[in-house]
Amino acid sequence: MTIAISTLGDALKRASRYSRITNEAVVLQYQEAREPKLRLVYSGIPRHADLQQIEFCIVAVVRVSRALSGRKFVPKHVSISHIRPRGSAKFARALGKGVEFGSEVDEIDFPAGSAEWTLVNADARLNKILLKTCEESLTSRTPNAGRFRTTVENTISPLLPHGQAKASVVARKLGMSERTLVRRLAEDGVTFTEILQQLKASLAVRYLDEDGMSISRIAWLLGFEEVSSFSHACRRWTGKSPRELRLSG
Repeated sequence: MTIAISTLGDALKRASRYSRITNEAVVLQYQEAREPKLRLVYSGIPRHADLQQIEFCIVAVVRVSRALSGRKFVPKHVSISHIRPRGSAKFARALGKGVEFGSEVDEIDFPAGSAEWTLVNADARLNKILLKTCEESLTSRTPNAGRFRTTVENTISPLLPHGQAKASVVARKLGMSERTLVRRLAEDGVTFTEILQQLKASLAVRYLDEDGMSISRIAWLLGFEEVSSFSHACRRWTGKSPRELRLSG
């Protein structure tokens, strides 16, 4: 492995390689290009249950990248997969106007040519020491793929608003056959339909806690074509209609 590290692209590659050492829940995936990207992927925990950590991580990555490069840049685009009905303006102040909530991925698109930006105050000696330490730590660690059920939940979540939360689609995104998906879920004692319904129920309760989100929008976010269908499902999950559940909260 190359010892020298002199550009922002080098630093992002290292962050991607060693991210599991400091945070097993969020894994960084660097895509090298003229307009480089850094994707944040959840491992072993359900993405839909987390809002604050991913927002913190994205802002932290941008701020660290600014400090490393000595440039007060704004990302070309920032994608965040969860919905934020209020408070998005403060992210525009920190990350620029290209922030998209409700995306399919959590990802930072860096400006063109930023991978070649020279690092300021780079310490070659310290880098060599840390590189050795990180490689030893990586070698000694036991891989943690996380529960398969959680992986399926995290794949389903961004598909819901588009009506694509189907076993065949999820299996394809995970690089396996639908039969293999069903078999692996059966090994965990659960079916795809059970996961889908439990995930929708959990998201419904969370969305209904948000006063600024209409019931029709919630129905769409959960993949229902009609509000009435969402209302029937909500009664099945909780024993209450969406309005009753919102008032009781």
